[in-house]
Amino acid sequence: MNVTTIQPATQSIAEAGAPPTSAAWAAAFAAALPYRAFLERHGTPEQRDRWEAVYARAALDDAQRDLLATFVRRMPVIVLAGAWCGDCVNQCPIFARFAEAAPAIDLRYLDRDALPEIAAHLRICGGQRVPTVAFFSEDFTPVLFYGDRTLSAYRTAAAAQLGATCSTGIAVPAPDALAAASHDWLEQFERVQLILRLSGRLRQLHGD
Repeated sequence: MNVTTIQPATQSIAEAGAPPTSAAWAAAFAAALPYRAFLERHGTPEQRDRWEAVYARAALDDAQRDLLATFVRRMPVIVLAGAWCGDCVNQCPIFARFAEAAPAIDLRYLDRDALPEIAAHLRICGGQRVPTVAFFSEDFTPVLFYGDRTLSAYRTAAAAQLGATCSTGIAVPAPDALAAASHDWLEQFERVQLILRLSGRLRQLHGD
């Protein structure tokens, strides 16, 4: 009887590439700016006014503040953004509110064009969309990349642009768009915090 031996595949995958190292992400974080410094550096007076108008409306409710107060694991966050971008105007001030309520959130904003070699690793569907948010553990191990709009925003856009052949009833009304975005983004921040809290590697490091 002839026996055929199947050899394991050993060939490399062409153009697999290499993502940035933790040191590279840390360097990008160091080059990024806090919320107001980012606006001062990259925004025109008119653009800063638009961001500040959303910031003023993006106040957190008690439940959101209570949740953010439970965050204890440091989570560096890089927000790839453009001061000129409407989606950034409507979402990025929300992150500043989160960071104010949770000192564990170490938040920085990076202009889309400031570090092209880093931005190239933060594409969505092949495009350089903003805002794109990169979440890390304290040693800059990547945990999650998320953007450029949340699910509620995409549902609203789909209903407007694609038409509702069969209404689902789940599209968020326009007046609630900011509250919906805050809710959607807070879920992502909470998810990352729980990943970090439950990480065996980090629990061993912190003895908790």
